[in-house]
Amino acid sequence: MPAANNMGGNPSAKTWRIEITRTATKRITRLDHQAQKAILNFLRERLSTAENPRQWGSALQGDKRGLWRYRVGDYRLICDIQDEKVVVLVLEVGHRFIADS
Repeated sequence: MPAANNMGGNPSAKTWRIEITRTATKRITRLDHQAQKAILNFLRERLSTAENPRQWGSALQGDKRGLWRYRVGDYRLICDIQDEKVVVLVLEVGHRFIADS
């Protein structure tokens, strides 16, 4: 049976570990069930199995330089991609109009 994070792809492909901060976890749990499911599916099915998770996001500028933004429906995820640890750390989750301001 393949590993849970390697959704049937190439067994030698890099699998990114997804870590979510306590703050981001609290924000996700306050969202409606459909939004929670969409965000968790995106993290599990897109980012964790991506050869390069940057392909799905946009690099942030200014004081958030080095972080990446992902859009999932009406929500934004702000993440730190840690290449040396093969980790995508979810720092913030918010409605796209609030997270973009």
